Amino acid sequence: MLKSFDIYSQNNILKIIVALNLLLVGTGSLLYTNRLITKLEEREQRYVQLYGKAMEYVQKTDYNEDVTFVVQEIISVNSNSNVPVIYVNENLEPIYQNNIDIPAKLSGEEKRLFLKQKVVEMRQEHLPIVVEVGEGERGLIYYSNSMLLKQLKYFPYILLVILTALGVLAYLAFSSARRAEQNRVWVGLAKETAHQLGTPISSLMAWIEYMRSDPDQYDAGITDEMEKDIQRLTTITGRFSSIGSVPTLKEENLTEVICQFAGYLEKRISTKVRMSVNSQVSASQMVRINRLLFEWVIENICKNAVDAMSGVGELRLNVLPLPNQEVAIDISDTGKGIPKSGLQKVFTPGYSTKKRGWGLGLTLAKRIVEEYHNGRLFVKHSEPGKGTTFRIVLHQA
Repeated sequence: MLKSFDIYSQNNILKIIVALNLLLVGTGSLLYTNRLITKLEEREQRYVQLYGKAMEYVQKTDYNEDVTFVVQEIISVNSNSNVPVIYVNENLEPIYQNNIDIPAKLSGEEKRLFLKQKVVEMRQEHLPIVVEVGEGERGLIYYSNSMLLKQLKYFPYILLVILTALGVLAYLAFSSARRAEQNRVWVGLAKETAHQLGTPISSLMAWIEYMRSDPDQYDAGITDEMEKDIQRLTTITGRFSSIGSVPTLKEENLTEVICQFAGYLEKRISTKVRMSVNSQVSASQMVRINRLLFEWVIENICKNAVDAMSGVGELRLNVLPLPNQEVAIDISDTGKGIPKSGLQKVFTPGYSTKKRGWGLGLTLAKRIVEEYHNGRLFVKHSEPGKGTTFRIVLHQA
């Protein structure tokens, strides 16, 4: 039965809640700003319409002081609104303009062409305001949004970028805190386990010496096997003690290490599992590893493979040369395989396909390979019902 217990599921829910809150804030800001922009566009349009009515009045009425005052006031209002406008005649020739930045170095003709180009650009933003000048003639007022309104349109997107950046920073900080928490838990657990194992191991070693002192009563073969298991416990204690400390890497013969450990492991797994080692690298190929920790990685992967095969099948260890001065160790089984939904979570703390277990073996194996040995550990291939291949990649010495 498949079991997946993620000890950090509550943290994942918290991340989703934070992301949803950021999304709601960003969406609300976008909707509110768009509404505000629409209101400002309507107000600027009314300014231009008022400007157009003033132009109509000027064209239809004889000039006098009152009209001049009114026109000046309307033009002043439009100027203060910073809305760029250009009034053109029926031939689309610019007659007046307001709030248009015209380069001072332009000649008269260049200025006319410049304003006509501006008219083309304004036509794409808004429909022109028609100005009836009398006697069947009319002019057009083209306008565009003020600089303030144009800048305001980009505000919600800038805010979304800022919120996204804050979300990313929060996620990175959260992930860093979670990794630090993992490190503290694993290191503390490992150190405490090593400490707790120390006392019974010392006691067992004393009992071994006692049994050896009376060979007539205690069979030497049994004593030797017990001593091997005690040495194994001592090795395991050393592994746990190494967690959280910078391990010492030494040049080791890769083929020799794997063959020796496979020989040890073969006697302690099901007799119905056929175990084989095939090395295609030089017999003298050296790699820099911490032997205790590296054997732990091999053991974790092999024991998971045996469990996946329910104690019946074939377990193959292949050592292969790779380009760029690298070497690969492929560990393949004929077990039930890993479903696609589990491939992304297989190294996640707490993920397990067994009814019992903490789901930390492969997580620790990956950390040992990648953080301590600067290598890589990943699922090379897996097919449900046919088996799985894990690949370890190390640098040659």
